[in-house]
Order: sequence, then structure tokens, then C-alpha cells
Amino acid sequence: MNVHAGLDEAGYGPMLGPLTIGFSAFRRAGTLDWSTLPDAVSDAPGDDRDRLVVTDSKKVFTRNPRGARRLEATALTFLHAAGSPVRRAEDLLGSAPDGLSPGPDVLAAHPWYASLPDSLPLHCEPASLAEHLERLEASLREASAEVVSAGVAVIPAGALNESFRRTDNKGATLWSYHSRVILDLFERFGEEGLDFTCDRLGGRARYGRALSVLVPFSTVRVLSESRQESHYLVTSGERRMRIRFVQKGDTLSLPTALGSCIAKYARELVMDAFNGHFEAACPGVRPTAGYVTDARRWLEDMERALPGALPDRASLIRSR
Repeated sequence: MNVHAGLDEAGYGPMLGPLTIGFSAFRRAGTLDWSTLPDAVSDAPGDDRDRLVVTDSKKVFTRNPRGARRLEATALTFLHAAGSPVRRAEDLLGSAPDGLSPGPDVLAAHPWYASLPDSLPLHCEPASLAEHLERLEASLREASAEVVSAGVAVIPAGALNESFRRTDNKGATLWSYHSRVILDLFERFGEEGLDFTCDRLGGRARYGRALSVLVPFSTVRVLSESRQESHYLVTSGERRMRIRFVQKGDTLSLPTALGSCIAKYARELVMDAFNGHFEAACPGVRPTAGYVTDARRWLEDMERALPGALPDRASLIRSR
């Protein structure tokens, strides 16, 4: 397998804000892990002064200036290395596979997206990002590797609710978005041999049938299925993909961990825009990260401060 890919999501559980699905793919013959790029990448947050931190995004991002810089440096540097430089939030929204970026009608139903920043970076100095990129590119050359894809699908709450209505199942909705990213990368890189790692989707343990439907006229071989990991080999013509769905995938796979970081960065940008938009109407209301308990507090505070100020709740509050 010559291309190593992964994806992970951020924001599956909250009541407010988008679901974001980050992904990345590296080309390298042989294995690819953190030891492949030792001079540029680390999984230890304390190494952030001279290396990019790629691990579970909950460890990369902390709600302080250093955590914000650390997450932004990782996301923007790798996106640039993949040939998708992000200079404004609109570029980030457009980095998804075809058909997964929110269109004008969807964004119009979520007016806080108009508050997304016109210029990035927000937390890092451009000179620091340039140094990170130089080290990363040198380390990639040394390892005979390259970043061939990176991006994020941002699904606003209203679009997510519409999918919940269609599928009547939260897990099916999550798979509908994950599978489109998987299929896009399989079609682009399958002929080189694609090694794909995804975080487990809830409690689901069997994916063979779903993969067969996703890739018509394919052969799906079950290599193993357990509570911890489900592993398959998918072949279709000249394309082949070894794919595993595993718990804590972002601690086992560098591309999956990077997907987690890009997803988290996109979600944080959107939530900052969300809070900025509503703070303009109600300056005294504390911001929210959108998770259930605090989201309920925020909704109560908003209604108390300015009754009737909230827009159509189908575009604001998750139905599941």
C-alpha cells in the first residue's frame, strides 16, 4: 500500500454547531507513522515550539493562546503541504470532496458563517508557519513521502438535521458523510494501494455490507471483526484498499490524527464565528462550545436576554 489515509470527526456529540470531518493522505512506500517525520512532527503537546503536534485533537487544542496556536499551526501547515493553502475560512470550507462543501443556500440559513474570518492565520505568526512548513517539507523529502490530500467537510447543524430526518438514524448519517470521503480517496488513490484508518463509528463493529454498497462491483474481504477493530480488504478493478475501523484511531494512525486536528480547527473557527455573531446581539451572554449542558445554559441565557432573538431552530439546534 503506497498511500496512507485517515479521517476523524469533531463535533459529533454537541447540541450546537457543525459536525466536521477531517481527512488526510500521504504517499509513501512502506509504513508511515510519527517516526517517519521526527524532525517536524511529534505527538507530544510540549514539543510544539519547534514541531507540529499531531495526535488526538483534544490533546492538541486547549482553550488558551498556546493551545490555539498549536492547533492552527498543525492544520494550516499540513493543508499547505498538501497543496491546499488556507488563507481564509472560505478556503477551508472548500477543501472538502465535491458535493460536501456547504453551498450558498445552506450558509444563508446559518448567518453566523458570514462572521468567519477573511484572513488566516489568527493565532500564529506567518513567519512561524513558514518555518514549520520548511521543516515539514524537508522531513518529507528525507522520508521519500508527500502529503497528497488534506481537508475537512463542514456540515452545519441545519444540514445535519436534514440528514437525520432522511435517515432517522444518527449512525447512518455519520456513515453517509464518512463514506463519501472514503470513496473520494479510494477513487483517487486506489490504484496505488490505499491503506485507510478510520475511528470507530459509535458502537458499530461490522462494515462489510456498507463497503460493498459504497463501492459497486467490488470484492470486500473481511480480515477481522471485533469490538476493538474491524479490518477489510476492498478491491475493484485495479483499485485496492485495506481499511480498518478502530477505537482510538487517532492514537494509532498519523493521517487519522491529522484528520482529527483539521476537523477540530474547522469546528473551532465556526464556533468562534457563532459566538461572535450572537454576542453582537447580546453582549452579556457568555460564549459556548456547543456541548449539551453548556448549550442549554446558552439557550436559556439568550432567551432571557433577548426573547425571540434566535433564528429558526432547525438551523441552530441539533435534533439528535
